[in-house]
Amino acid sequence: MPTRAHLPAAVPPLALERLHSLVENRTVFALDAFELNIFETHRAAHRVPLRLEGLSLTTMLRGKKVMHLPGRPAFDYLPGESVVVGEDELMEIDFPDACLCQPTQCLAVAIAPDTIRQTVDLLNERYPKAEPAQPWALAGPDYAHLTNTPELTGTLERLVAVSRTTDAAKDVLAGFTLQELLVRLMQTQARQLIFQDYAKHLTTNPFAAVVQYIRQHLAEPLPVEKLSAVACMSKATFFRLFKREFGLTPVEYIVRERLAEAKRLLSHPLATVAEVCLRAGFNNLSYFQALFKKYEGLTPGAYKKQQLV
Repeated sequence: MPTRAHLPAAVPPLALERLHSLVENRTVFALDAFELNIFETHRAAHRVPLRLEGLSLTTMLRGKKVMHLPGRPAFDYLPGESVVVGEDELMEIDFPDACLCQPTQCLAVAIAPDTIRQTVDLLNERYPKAEPAQPWALAGPDYAHLTNTPELTGTLERLVAVSRTTDAAKDVLAGFTLQELLVRLMQTQARQLIFQDYAKHLTTNPFAAVVQYIRQHLAEPLPVEKLSAVACMSKATFFRLFKREFGLTPVEYIVRERLAEAKRLLSHPLATVAEVCLRAGFNNLSYFQALFKKYEGLTPGAYKKQQLV
């Protein structure tokens, strides 16, 4: 499950007098490069059809949906998650829990194909990826359902804010923010591709071997010099390309992996916080406790008690 840091800020529910329908009530902000839609549902419904022009990034803000997309099994769609929907692709949506007191709310950004192509071309020309055979591109259906990263969430929130302003330069500001959104989206997909499915890419992507090494040596020191050697790159090149492709530094990735391992270990009833600290690769208990609280919003001890209830 995503932590609170990964949840976009929900838009205040629409007043009842503004509702045109209890199912998929829609507010639209039309700009030059994209269309921002906020959908709100106040009644349980099933197989509601929806089609948006252009490729769309949708993000759940409140409640729960069940998504039915062509050629894919149905799946639950929850706050803190996003789904990339292909151009003119038909969505069929269930709203099992929606009601007037707990509306379901979803954000959808429909992006013009030219805008996507221009952003991708610019990245490939000026900021190429580590492997020339794997240029910047939006990933296919296998990587369309995403857990939001803090970076993607933050960009989405800024896009909503600029779309709702009356600033004379609104379209210019929105255009820059949209470019950032596309970059963050591709970085988020790259994280899913390599961080989660690294075993499939060990022979084609140098960072897959790095992820494997980190996972296998998580409790040991992991200096960037060692990781860059695994990737067969200089330290400076490795650091620069890793951050470019995934949107976070190697050190930030290691911290997140160690915290994820710590959460897993804390669920064991006999494990102490001090033991978990060392087994997850942290050699300073105070640092581990402060970092855990920063990312998770509570101390390791409080998290452990929560898991054992």
